[in-house]
Order: sequence, then structure tokens, then C-alpha cells
Amino acid sequence: MMFNERMVSLLPGRMRNQVAQWFEAAEVFGEMRDPKVLAAIGPAGVRGLLLQRGKQGVPTQMPAAHQAHFDWRYPHDNAEMATLYRRAKEGQWNGDSLPWHIDVDPLNPEVPLIPRNFIDSEKLASFGVRLTETEELKLRYSLAAWMLSQFLHGEQGALFAAAQVTEAVQFFDGKLYGSTQVMDEGRHVEVFHRYIDQKLNKLYQINDNLYVIIDSLMTDGRWDMKFLGMQIMVEGLALGAFGVIYKQTKEPLLKELLRNVIQDEARHVHYGVVALREQFREHITERERHEREDWAYEVALLMRNRFMAFEVYDEWFGGRLTRPQWRDLVGGSPGMMDFRDVMFRRLVPNLREIGLMSPRIMPHYERAGLLRYYNGRSADQITGDQILADLH
Repeated sequence: MMFNERMVSLLPGRMRNQVAQWFEAAEVFGEMRDPKVLAAIGPAGVRGLLLQRGKQGVPTQMPAAHQAHFDWRYPHDNAEMATLYRRAKEGQWNGDSLPWHIDVDPLNPEVPLIPRNFIDSEKLASFGVRLTETEELKLRYSLAAWMLSQFLHGEQGALFAAAQVTEAVQFFDGKLYGSTQVMDEGRHVEVFHRYIDQKLNKLYQINDNLYVIIDSLMTDGRWDMKFLGMQIMVEGLALGAFGVIYKQTKEPLLKELLRNVIQDEARHVHYGVVALREQFREHITERERHEREDWAYEVALLMRNRFMAFEVYDEWFGGRLTRPQWRDLVGGSPGMMDFRDVMFRRLVPNLREIGLMSPRIMPHYERAGLLRYYNGRSADQITGDQILADLH
């Protein structure tokens, strides 16, 4: 890491963690080479990483600024979006119809929320922390609750962004489809919150880095940036994350919940690809394309490098492990490696499809180890049913 870990390690425990957080925030800003990208994400970074606005225990006010695009002709202007709209109407489902009668015991080793090898207990022991079998179960319960909490927070962001995008999108068929996504996202907030509240009884605060991304999107007035950020980046990464948990969990209610959500999310990302494919390939300048390429790359790194469950670290290991040790543990654990692999398998092909993987930016993805996903199927080439089939 860029900051002097030895110097930080000499500080008292609570101060050591706070200073380490400040240095990590400085690293995020230091990694942003494009001034326009820094201007777009920087204010949100200050609010999220330094001020921790998502963890104040009060509602957050985000100033939203965008143009609402009205078209009084009501044209049928995009056949692919019209098809998505028909599919979305047919694919609506009622969260009350999930098997909520199932009793969920997060500490039942016979029906694990996430598998035993999700976290590397041997590496944890090498740091001097040995957990009993019961403690390991509780740690995996905490990690599962943390991930589902972040899904819930992300879905709230997606709900508000979908409403904004429906106002701002330039295609009228896209507005009709967008109205179904607002309903989808509201349902996702409902079912994730109900599962966390009634079955897990453990809600974590929003991860600071996820807060930065949502804040940046909600306060950006450009409709295509809202699409890029929410439909391609956040929804694309979430689709991969949902797939990992769907594949690994043995808990039947959670599996059924995720099966339904994955079907919705596959349409959402497809919508983003359709909306941005022509926009980025034909209707923006080369300079604007470079900015969007750089922005997408920085957000991809933010999600890969920074989504480290420090909220679980603070609860479990604040006085037993250093933050760098925790990063090493989480970054190298089998479950989290699978988590990142599937996320980027879904994301990178979509960036290629909408024209944000030019020869200029590809070497950056190569250095980050992400270019190996380049030739995968984009969201317009794969349905929710196919995604689910691939996970079996």
C-alpha cells in the first residue's frame, strides 16, 4: 500500500484504524488520473470516505440535477427496448409469493448461507486469530448479512436512479421500459429488506465505497452517465454478485429470492447496453468517450479493490488484525475471489459492447487483470434463464 504501514502501526488501536481509513481515501483520489473523473467522483468521495455520510444514522440528502426529456409525439423509436418492455411486463412477480414460511437459521451448518470455504480460515490463523467452529459459523453469518445489506443499499440507489433515468432517457420506448424497472427495484428493496429484517435480524450500514458510487451517480446531471453508472456498472456488478450467492447458498428461501431478482437484473443491464450502444458509438465526442472510459475503469477498480467488508472487520477484528491484514484475507479468500470473478465476467463484455473498451483503455484493464473477460457475452446476448442455467 502507498501509505507507511509501519508508521500507522505505532498508533493506538482506534486512532490507527482511523488514520488508515484516511490514507485509503487518499489512495482512491490519487488513483484518478483524469481531472474530469476526479471532478465527477471527488466530491462524492469526500462525502462518503471522509465524512462517512452513509453512517450518520439519519437520512441522506443528495442534490439531484438532470433534465427530464419529454416527447409529446409518443414515438415507437427503439424496437429492442419495446421488446424488453413486453418481457418486463410478463416477468413481473410478487414478493409476497416467495416461500417466506421457511424458517431460516443463519447458524445451521447443514443449510449454510455461504459455504465454509468462503473465507480462508487458515490464513486467518496465520495472522494469529483462531476461531472455534461456532465462531466460524457466526463470521460467515456476518459476511452473508453484510453482502445482503449492501445488495439492499444498492437496490435503494437503483430505485432512485431508475426513476431519474426514466425521466431523462432519450427513447420513448425506453421510458416505457424504465417504468417497469422502477417497479422491479422497489420490489427488490422490499424483498431484500424483508429477508434481512425477518430472517437474519442483522443489517449493516452502507459500505463507504458503494456510497461514493451512488452519490456520484445521483448528483451527476448527464443522463448517459446515470445509465453508465447504474445500468452497466452497479447493476452489472450486482448481477454477477447475485449469481455467486445463488450458486453457493444452500438456504432455499434466499435461493428462490435471488432466482427472481437475477431475471429482473438481466433485463436491466440489457436495457443499459441498448440505451448506450448508439449513444457512445455515434453521439459523443472522442474526448467525452475518453472521460467515460476513464470513469468506468476507476469505478471498476473501486468495486474490485475497495469492497472489502470493513464493516465486518470493525465488528470482529478491529483490535486483532490490522486493516492491511484484513484486506489480504478478504482479497485472497476463495469466496471473494469467485465473487469478483463473476462480477467482472458480467461487466467487461458490456463495456466492450457499448464502445468503452478502446485500444487506449485496454492496456489499463490488462494491467489490472481484467482484460481476460473481454470476449464474454454481453447483456444483449444472454437472458436471465441462460445466466441461471450457467450457474447450475
